[in-house]
Amino acid sequence: MKLKLMPVIAMLFAITTFAQEKKPNIVMIAVDDLNDWVGVFGGNPQVKTPNIDKLAQKGMIFRNTSCPGPVCGPSRSGFLSGFMPEKTGVYGNDQNMLNSEVVKTHATLPEYFSKNGYVTISSGKIFHKHNTPNGVDHGQWAWDVWRDEKGQEKINPDKYYSRNKGIVNGKKIENALYMKGGGAEFAFGPTLTGKETSKDYLTAKWFEAKLKEDYNKPFLMAVGISKPHLPFHVPQEYFDMYGVDTLKIADYKMDDLDDILDKDGKKVHQAEPDFLWSKHYGVEKEVARAYMAAISYADACIGVVLDAIEKSKYADNTIIVLYGDHGWHLGEKLRYRKATLWKEATQLPFVMHVPGMNKKQECFRNINLMDMYPTFIDLCNLPKKELDGKSFAPLLKNPKKEWGPTITTSGKGEHSVMSEKWHYIEGRHGTVELYNIESDPMEWVNLNTNISAEIVAIKKKMKTYIPVNDVDELPNDTKKGSEKEAVDGSKGPDMTLKATRILSQLK
Repeated sequence: MKLKLMPVIAMLFAITTFAQEKKPNIVMIAVDDLNDWVGVFGGNPQVKTPNIDKLAQKGMIFRNTSCPGPVCGPSRSGFLSGFMPEKTGVYGNDQNMLNSEVVKTHATLPEYFSKNGYVTISSGKIFHKHNTPNGVDHGQWAWDVWRDEKGQEKINPDKYYSRNKGIVNGKKIENALYMKGGGAEFAFGPTLTGKETSKDYLTAKWFEAKLKEDYNKPFLMAVGISKPHLPFHVPQEYFDMYGVDTLKIADYKMDDLDDILDKDGKKVHQAEPDFLWSKHYGVEKEVARAYMAAISYADACIGVVLDAIEKSKYADNTIIVLYGDHGWHLGEKLRYRKATLWKEATQLPFVMHVPGMNKKQECFRNINLMDMYPTFIDLCNLPKKELDGKSFAPLLKNPKKEWGPTITTSGKGEHSVMSEKWHYIEGRHGTVELYNIESDPMEWVNLNTNISAEIVAIKKKMKTYIPVNDVDELPNDTKKGSEKEAVDGSKGPDMTLKATRILSQLK
């Protein structure tokens, strides 16, 4: 049922007035690699996410949300610093935002809230992790209270799949194909251990305890949920929620990439190893099932936090925002993973509840994770700060208010412009793409070579949003130990970093 506009405005006016009298708390729930395979977002109606769906019943669902960058590091560095990749130079996971000149002089989101009277609390993956000479940078330097994530899992070897190791359903394939490929191991399968010892569940239980404590300041809590990031290893109970025989996989076309050409008219993209391996060994449904299981596991952990908020004394004065850090391909464009400028990688689920919201609302305007920082400042009535994002607080009052397109950046000179109808991309190798995502939501038909007056005009207009004067890419962060050590926590946190961030000197 749609709410009438005037009651919504009245409700948000009351919320704004209340926030001026008593600053609201904030709970941010970040979910790693979560795409629209969430019940309320409908990307795959078979996925079971009752807790996220319950939150949406009393919040605003933003249907068109984009990320600053289509991979963890640039996206998180973007919305937590308040500055886009083309200003910080963080275009990939190997660049640490602390080396950016603009980040060196500006307070990140949690630091700004600390400067302005909030106690900030974090655990789980919020910032992207980096190795340092003294340990691992988890972003612990940005928080007043920080807990290193902990957890254990034991993989069931009999139901283990790994492209990188050439293993299918626990069996090593002789002369296996497609074993080479970058990124995290493309692996999945159930664990022998239950959720009680798993990392995300323990993170959720830690926040459950924190929400029972007393605070003499308003708080900003950031809950980092690591699944459904690869590898898709979660307890068996979540795999049992889905039957492979009736499971649906994403739509794709084998000739989908043929119309994406460089300046010389040559095809620049091809099917990726993950996709080719899954198709060759007939495990596409198993991959989808594992991703869905990981989402349902993440949803269960999120439910622990949401229930704790609801039962706490802070329930009536807490803003809750749940988001993925970027999208994820599940066969679309003949690939899995992220790191592209196509819609599957740039868009993500985003749900927000503010005090006073009691019914589901929807907004179809284009927002960006970059907009969270300025929106929180507005809703909490903090001093204004110049940031790249744009506060969408007005959309909470009027979700149909006129709004503009938004930008995603994947590298220097590589940008995506997303509007409600059109998606324009200037990518690597001089590629240009334009899709009508209303009539072609899977982005199968590149309209770049269409010379009609309408398409030419649209391309010209969309190009005006492309950033100019992108800064150079930062150098890769110092490599001390393996990347695995940064991810799995076998190296301890670098506790020397906080002393380098003097809040009084940060803008």
